[in-house]
Amino acid sequence: MITPQTKMVTAEDVHVAFSGVQVLKGVSFEVERGEVMCMIGPSGSGKTTLLRCINHLVKVDSGRLMVDGELVGYEERNGMLYELTERQIARNCATIGMVFQSFNLFPHLTALGNVVLAPIRVLGVEKSQALANGMELLNRVGLGSKCDAYPRELSGGQQQRVAIARALAMDPKLMLFDEPTSALDPELVGDVLDVMRDLAASGMTMLVATHEMGFAREVGDQLMFLDNGQVVEAGVPRTVIDCPQHDRTRAFLSKVL
Repeated sequence: MITPQTKMVTAEDVHVAFSGVQVLKGVSFEVERGEVMCMIGPSGSGKTTLLRCINHLVKVDSGRLMVDGELVGYEERNGMLYELTERQIARNCATIGMVFQSFNLFPHLTALGNVVLAPIRVLGVEKSQALANGMELLNRVGLGSKCDAYPRELSGGQQQRVAIARALAMDPKLMLFDEPTSALDPELVGDVLDVMRDLAASGMTMLVATHEMGFAREVGDQLMFLDNGQVVEAGVPRTVIDCPQHDRTRAFLSKVL
């Protein structure tokens, strides 16, 4: 039952294995509504897999993942979990936005075309309303003047901001970011982080896998360090970054700061 106290995200002892290799080994955490949870850790630590589990792009082998009080991708009957149909999963995850490392824009569509496609096809929004909403979102990310540009005509940072606008067009309750600046030239990172700061300030609940420690320290409400598929250390970002308690956390931070 959903109540005003329901956590936006709850992970309980989540395990995932690929070809017998354990990728997530009992991950548990909670994210309150309006919080920003930043996840740090080396490549292969499980950050991307965890994010993809939250919108059911990857299925969990055991444990539970809930968003806004509802199981992701499953329903429970008589104490057993049963996977939903594809249509039910699409509806279940429609309010979870995700921004990937690579921008994944449709090359044959303009910036505005990319933003309005899903609201029209998935949500059934009238085209005129979707176009108006899309322009508002492109203006929000500073790209209103690029509405008719194709992805090939945009910089990496601009493409990523279009990808954020596209995710926001579905009116999500939760936004997932998988190292959204890792593919960008250093001078383009700031514009994307500024959009994410504005989103956080607006009250959007966000889970962000990132190597941008300044962003994590400034914007994050929680920081979680993953290594080898496990949560090694978690807490207030400034505390974890400045005073890590675990040797593995200290070793990682000494290389990235």
